[in-house]
Amino acid sequence: MFEPGEIVPYPLQFEPQFKERIWGGRALEGFGLTPPEGAIGEGWMISDHPNGITKVINGPLAGTGLDVIREQFGQQWFGKNGLSGKSQRFPLLIKLLDCNDDLSVQVHPTDDYDRLPAGELGKTEMWYILSAKPGAKIIYGLKDQVTKQQLAAALEGDHVMELLQEVPVKAGDAFYIPAGTVHALCSGVVVAEIQQNSDTTYRLYDYNRPGLDGKLRELHIEDSLAVIAYEGAGATYCDTSVMQAGEWLTIATSPYFKVDKGIITNTTELATSSDSFEILVIAEGEGSIAWGNQQQVIKAGECFLLPATLGAYTLDGKLTVLRSVVPSV
Repeated sequence: MFEPGEIVPYPLQFEPQFKERIWGGRALEGFGLTPPEGAIGEGWMISDHPNGITKVINGPLAGTGLDVIREQFGQQWFGKNGLSGKSQRFPLLIKLLDCNDDLSVQVHPTDDYDRLPAGELGKTEMWYILSAKPGAKIIYGLKDQVTKQQLAAALEGDHVMELLQEVPVKAGDAFYIPAGTVHALCSGVVVAEIQQNSDTTYRLYDYNRPGLDGKLRELHIEDSLAVIAYEGAGATYCDTSVMQAGEWLTIATSPYFKVDKGIITNTTELATSSDSFEILVIAEGEGSIAWGNQQQVIKAGECFLLPATLGAYTLDGKLTVLRSVVPSV
């Protein structure tokens, strides 16, 4: 096993864990990724969840799972905010999603929901739209003043879509989705998702379609109705299309993550802090990341975990970057 002092901190890149989904496609190949055959809906890019542990592919830790790194390096590499208080796992899960068809209408619980599976967290998340076909949309919350009773009746009568809010989307849009928010990605979008390290989803509605096995997928009506925030959970939207080169903009903030978008056109000096690791999602372009006396070429679709102890680093090239940290609460 490694000791923290034996390895100089460096940006960690991981082999994705791919997930076949009824709504998936092949768009992740456009990032140079090599998913297996099938309808691939999710690439888990950085994960310490039992349903898909990712392993490092670069540097001296190549072949090592994020779970092992967390056990060996812990707070020293992840920062004082860098472990989930409830699960003691790495607190975030980073995904790329290919929505070739509509996802189910769903909702996620908060950490304190009493029917959570053992060891699971709630799920607050955010989406950044990497690409969107003309006419693409998402479902983003209930319409105003919809009650639990109205929603239950609509589900019983199979007209729930009438109570949901549809929002058109374009590349560069960012959506914050706190636990309790009814939501669904729809066909024609590719998305970067930053979320709590959880795999708990309650399906409210699934268009009466069969799953990959030909059977209707399970719905979770009781749990969904119980965890929905009917008065709103604080969901927010950010249009980043007006950003200029060299600008940084906070596009989502929560107790679990703070996400900034940056547009890099010149050498940009940055640094990690002892409070938190950083996660970089390269949304567009290509360039390089340099630290100490080392440098690595980076490009769109790649994700990196920067240890809290990395310190100063620079980004160069023409890049659009999502930079995430765990804030102090």
